[in-house]
Amino acid sequence: MKREIGPNQMKIDALPARASLADKQVVLGNIDYDERATMRAWEHFLADEPKCARDLVRPSHVRSLIHDSWYRSASGGINAQGHEAPLSSDRDAIEYLTRANAELLSAARRSFASIGQLLEGTGAMLVLADRDGVLIDAIGDKKTLHDGMDIHLAIGGKWNEDAVGTNGIGTALWTGEPVFVHAAEHFCAGIKSWTCAGAPIRDPLDGKIIGVVDLSGYSPIFRPHNTALVAATARQIEKALAEQQQEQRTRLLEAFISSAPSYRRKDGLVIVDHRGRAIFCNNVPDGETTEMMDGPMEPGRGRWLMNLPSSGSEADLARALPAHLRSCHITPLKLDGDLRGAALVFPPVPAVSSVTVIHREGDKHLEAAAAMIVGTDEALLAAVDVACRVARSNSVASLLVEGETGVGKELFARLVHAGSRRTANDPFIAMNCGAITKDLFGSELFGHVAGAFTGASREGKPGVFELANGGVLSLDEIGEMPLEIQPFLLRVLEERVVHRIGDSRGRPVDVRLVASTNRDLKQEIAAGRFRQDLYYRIGAVSITVPPLRERGEDVLLLTEHFNRQIAAASGEEPLDFSHEALDALLAYRWPGNVRELKNLIGRLHVLAQGRGVELHDLPEEITAASIEPGTRSASGTATSPEPEGTLAEAERQAMRSALEAEGGNLSRVARRLGISRPTLYRKLDQYGIRRSFV
Repeated sequence: MKREIGPNQMKIDALPARASLADKQVVLGNIDYDERATMRAWEHFLADEPKCARDLVRPSHVRSLIHDSWYRSASGGINAQGHEAPLSSDRDAIEYLTRANAELLSAARRSFASIGQLLEGTGAMLVLADRDGVLIDAIGDKKTLHDGMDIHLAIGGKWNEDAVGTNGIGTALWTGEPVFVHAAEHFCAGIKSWTCAGAPIRDPLDGKIIGVVDLSGYSPIFRPHNTALVAATARQIEKALAEQQQEQRTRLLEAFISSAPSYRRKDGLVIVDHRGRAIFCNNVPDGETTEMMDGPMEPGRGRWLMNLPSSGSEADLARALPAHLRSCHITPLKLDGDLRGAALVFPPVPAVSSVTVIHREGDKHLEAAAAMIVGTDEALLAAVDVACRVARSNSVASLLVEGETGVGKELFARLVHAGSRRTANDPFIAMNCGAITKDLFGSELFGHVAGAFTGASREGKPGVFELANGGVLSLDEIGEMPLEIQPFLLRVLEERVVHRIGDSRGRPVDVRLVASTNRDLKQEIAAGRFRQDLYYRIGAVSITVPPLRERGEDVLLLTEHFNRQIAAASGEEPLDFSHEALDALLAYRWPGNVRELKNLIGRLHVLAQGRGVELHDLPEEITAASIEPGTRSASGTATSPEPEGTLAEAERQAMRSALEAEGGNLSRVARRLGISRPTLYRKLDQYGIRRSFV
């Protein structure tokens, strides 16, 4: 009696003629493979058309690996009556495929050559597929290679599960493990006369699957050890890839060393390969380079950092840097004339001076406080080092911090407090001497008893010295202190005893004083407005915090720091500053120092259109500062460079000479000229200097 079949079914008698009786029942691992039973299970699967995975009932003689793959194939709309895989025969597409997988092909060459010569006459072929399951190489028995063309098992054929359903290549890609798919286990009817075993190939650097090696042929070639053979071949290819990557890593390091003679050991360095992955990291702590990114970058080997542009120019590379890496210097690294990577050089981490790390390695409070002082300027780091020494010392009771308004003097007081506190409850008290009226100064400083003067509180009140007992007292703008109060302050510092106003009883205090001022106290002494003996008492150890305009590219570091800080607090993405905008920030004099910069970044987060910040988004006083004198006409448009013999011509000539001396390396040119890279780019455009030799 003839059995009726549906459109998605196939009669057992229709099994391809090349399938022999030897295939009807074999042992696949620990499962007895019965071809007729497997075919019936496949037919029933197609007839039932399960709506979801939980509706599946797997026959005991069908492996779960295969049954799950059938479900994925049916859910993905694969035609079960298909006879071939999709094939791209376009020569340009094949050429691109070869170039894109050059490293994988090179790594597989030795293994394929040694195995290929052994496959002639065996009925087997060995194929190599890329991460998408597209075949990029094939060797083996000539007749099998020829017959493979019938099902497009050839270069350009696409064999992932999304294209052709259950098969050795596609299922190995899906599972990430070595697999075999035998005869009727395939999903498509047209390839059920074949058997195949595939094993994924992983990139040794990041562990991602980059291809599959597969042994295929008509079903009589099946042997249980076929899977072990392809797994061993995949491991050999991975080993060859690791050797290639190590050689490239060494060559890129050599290329960097030869192109960066001014690199300093304290600088952070990350080398990325042509895929933008970190292959070498030195002196770059976690959190400095992801969000490297998603927060600052964690520079582990293999981590993807950026897309390298096809051009090898420094300008294009700088534009390709993610926003959180804009503070670094980037240098293209070429091998045999081709761009094969880049070097990212980061300024030294501005957290804590080396002395602090060595002597107080376990003091997390001190390191955290020092990390709040962002910058790499040598004068700034020297001030941080002195403050850390004072914090650790038991013999130094006071520190004088001098600097302009807005430079961050209070951070140094916080640093001393963090390094000198003995318990978590040690107080930090800050008082701004410029904000206290003359009449209340003594009361605020030393306290008072009940009824000591008109307006005094009924209970009395402790002064800041008593409140700071056991901790740190920060007296900001101490140069504003009234002259008549200064002798009393000197007495408290010398005797370590405070007398409240109206009280004869002394109260012992143990206070470390950090005094700060934006005035020149020596000039104040000469003018009779500050006592010399008090100056020597509070200024036994003093530091000067440099103004922002003297800290060079610290402006960029602080811009990035505040940008991320404000973005995190508001739950938004950081702003993306253009090179022109960064150049303008570098050129500005910053009369309000760090405080002015922080306020600007906060304002940009509120007012900037989108997440990009261009030159026109900045205040006029900042954009005006970035315009060189004499470079704009009365109408406000940019003019041509000055005639021969002028200062502008001398500058143009100096830039040409520097470019020639440094072989067109823009990072070294900028360092030679003592300007930032954004300034260099702007001046190259301003003077019309071509970069064709860069």
